[in-house]
Amino acid sequence: MMEDILKQVQAGTISVSEAKEKLATYENLGFAKVDHHRKKRQGFPEIIYGEGKSTDQIISIIQAIRAKNSDVLVTRISKDKAEIALEQFPEFTYRETAEILFWKQEAIDQDISTKYIAIVCAGTSDMRVAEEAAVTAEALGCEVRKFYDVGVAGIHRLFDNIEEIQNATVSVVIAGMEGALPSVIGGLVAHPVIGVPTSVGYGANFHGLSALLTMINSCASGISVVNIDNGFGGAYNAALIHRIAQNNNK
Repeated sequence: MMEDILKQVQAGTISVSEAKEKLATYENLGFAKVDHHRKKRQGFPEIIYGEGKSTDQIISIIQAIRAKNSDVLVTRISKDKAEIALEQFPEFTYRETAEILFWKQEAIDQDISTKYIAIVCAGTSDMRVAEEAAVTAEALGCEVRKFYDVGVAGIHRLFDNIEEIQNATVSVVIAGMEGALPSVIGGLVAHPVIGVPTSVGYGANFHGLSALLTMINSCASGISVVNIDNGFGGAYNAALIHRIAQNNNK
């Protein structure tokens, strides 16, 4: 690519400034520097964190990413901002519970995947974070199976689904209150478990701190933990693990 661009400069078909723009690894929008080489380095394009950004800023970043023919994923975007963005990008999909706006160039070919990511949620109150994880994993090209409201307060509900969870490539386990569910699952499966503590709980939950401490102090092996309410982070790590597992099975 670089040689072709240099030849174009020498031939006078493009200017030096145009050549620099083509060779740049990121695009400077003034308020943001869009990392167009993220997909080459990490396998997935840059993902937009919508919270704290204006609607105009989000739309400008989307336009920059779309111009490079990349998939688009916007997390933590409110309904009102998403509705404005959808006026310009009607082909996008918005999932309100997950607060995610996304678009993929091609539909996921489920026939190429015999495995899936398990998204396991302790309670209905944790569902916003669970849906952020589930939609993120789906947008990143993974097959997802959901197991919701299977927390330790009624552990028989978990046992009714445990065989299907055990067959997953990786589990993302979301829980608030005391956050015990990842430890339970970690002792029952032979694959990585990613714990996602949520801020759901009463006063001594300390907005998710108690769940976070429970998860990082787990005695079960194979558990990694992301930040409080970070369903996106848990799903992103799970997608990386899932992709490696799929490549090794080819």
